[in-house]
Amino acid sequence: MDMRLETTQAGFTLSLDGRLLLRHSAAAPCFFVGRGNDSIEMHRGRFEIEDRLVERCPLAHAEIDGERIVLAVMKGQPPRLVIRLEGNALVLQTVDSTVNRFWIRVAADQDEHVWGGGEQFSYFDLRGRRFPLWSSEPGVGRDKTTEITFKADVTDKAGGDYYHTYYPQPTYLSSARYALHVATSAFSAFDFRDRSFHEIEVWAVPERIELFAAPSFIELVEMLSGRFGRQPPLPEWVYNGAIIGLKDGTNSFKRLVKMREAGVKVTGLWCEDWVGIRPTAFGARLFWNWQANETRYPGLRQRIAELNSEGIRFLGYVNPHLCDDGALFKEAEAADYFVRDASGRTALIDFGEFHCGIVDFTNPDAAAWFSEEIIGVRMLDYGLSGWMADFGEYLPADVRLANGMDAKLMHNQWPTLWAEVNAKAVASRGKTGEGLFFMRAGFTGVQKYCPLLWAGDQSVDFSRHDGLVTVMCAALSSGLLGNAFHHSDIGGYTSLFGNVRTPELIMRWAEMAAFSPVMRSHEGNRPRDNLQLDGDAVVLQHFARMTEIYVHLAPYLKTLSLEAAQRGLPVQRPLFLHHEADRRTYTIQDSYLYGPDLLVAPIWQASQEQRTVYLPAGTSWVHVWTGQSFSGGDKITVDAPLGQPAVFHRADSAFGSLFRGLREI
Repeated sequence: MDMRLETTQAGFTLSLDGRLLLRHSAAAPCFFVGRGNDSIEMHRGRFEIEDRLVERCPLAHAEIDGERIVLAVMKGQPPRLVIRLEGNALVLQTVDSTVNRFWIRVAADQDEHVWGGGEQFSYFDLRGRRFPLWSSEPGVGRDKTTEITFKADVTDKAGGDYYHTYYPQPTYLSSARYALHVATSAFSAFDFRDRSFHEIEVWAVPERIELFAAPSFIELVEMLSGRFGRQPPLPEWVYNGAIIGLKDGTNSFKRLVKMREAGVKVTGLWCEDWVGIRPTAFGARLFWNWQANETRYPGLRQRIAELNSEGIRFLGYVNPHLCDDGALFKEAEAADYFVRDASGRTALIDFGEFHCGIVDFTNPDAAAWFSEEIIGVRMLDYGLSGWMADFGEYLPADVRLANGMDAKLMHNQWPTLWAEVNAKAVASRGKTGEGLFFMRAGFTGVQKYCPLLWAGDQSVDFSRHDGLVTVMCAALSSGLLGNAFHHSDIGGYTSLFGNVRTPELIMRWAEMAAFSPVMRSHEGNRPRDNLQLDGDAVVLQHFARMTEIYVHLAPYLKTLSLEAAQRGLPVQRPLFLHHEADRRTYTIQDSYLYGPDLLVAPIWQASQEQRTVYLPAGTSWVHVWTGQSFSGGDKITVDAPLGQPAVFHRADSAFGSLFRGLREI
């Protein structure tokens, strides 16, 4: 990459491989600094964030000294910011200790598209909107115009909005074939509303701003995955079927037998409630004391061994908190392993009818204890092959940490620390690439540790901002930043205010999941109120067929898994990744490429039996179920009855015979 700083009559320009990124003049500066007083308050993983801005100063005067840019408000005044070019980065140093706000404006084209920002659920192309980047619960409904979001807000401040995400990351990719990453963990915001520039705001002076450029989108994604880390290939056992999520005590085993007898291909049994449960107003919650509950699951270790002998793995659940009425809480508190509050006592977090301490992962002893004694001994040694590593976004902004850092700066980093604790436990048993944990929370660097993302707690519906369609957007946005493997709860999770699953929803979600890296079901937060896979014969038969499709495609998925490990390319890909000459693909977020050869367009709206799909130009596509051929470059409409989602394969694919075999399932 060629990063070039040049002086101009009015100031300076900075370009990357010939692409203009910064244009500075006294009349139109691109750097600003200032001061602000923020307020960040948490309520059960949701944050009210406000800033009282005291100062915002344009740094109008610039002096170029070799590879250094010295910036001041005006000529003759002392400098407030010094920038040094180093490799592919701008290294920033503030000269004024009062500065705690920073803005940069990056030159933009009128027709430019922008993607990334971590894992985004509502909008894939970020252009035209502002995105605060702070790890949090996304909220219920995530659309302020809907009744369910209104009720969630009124009931528990839980409604959310389009930009809320478990996994923010201050990185974006541009259709101009460059990427920008801000090396900071502070609260930040990407603002893409102006047509002539992108503005980045950070509540600190970032260490660096890293720039990447490549001649193709694929090469750019490879660069970013190399920067942030790559996951190992999926475990071999994953390809054998679905991971069935049941939290019904010993009855889970009986239900699993019936599902297998109905033809469901099963590779794993996932029982969140292996640790026991507690009833709450939200629904059945788990008992957050991370060890087997022999009352709910008598003889579990032997049961796990029996499942293993049948080729079925057992998975559980864990998160970085310990309930204050559990035995492990007392052990951790005695060892001083918890995050502390302002008074120096163990900080207790209200999770709704119970309270927990947060294990302080900035304390090396606490992190090692959790990794070894909880995940290593009580989970891996016990026989678990995987687990949901939940939460990670609940660190309050006002707690005290062992490493002395401001919790406002550690909050976004917390998911990455949590992922590292899990990864070290797996590695300590020699099971990297064999043990599988999945997370919803994330931040810069989580890619290096977390082998699989899941999309979190969608509503059990087809809603635009919180339903099935958001899972595709989440996979595509996070996949561009090196998160190669993504999946979701089949049927959604959150059921509130009378919103419950329909048979159609479960079946359409299962169709999408059959064309994703991992198929996994979930009973949701209110299992007894919602339809389950084994609660309807038609639904169960449909699901069994979808698991057959998933297993049938395993040879293809294995090649994608290996490619992900070697090159960092995601399994689920935006259409433009392989069709960048076709700009009509740049804004599509409700269909995706499954590897380079399959195009998948799930039905994501209720009562739909047809699907209109755009097929990228320059390629001949074959409809999987009928064998009909289509030329790319236009929208087409195909029948998509239940059991036949709109799926196409490249006519020249080396896997053509495998794809044609889907018609026989």
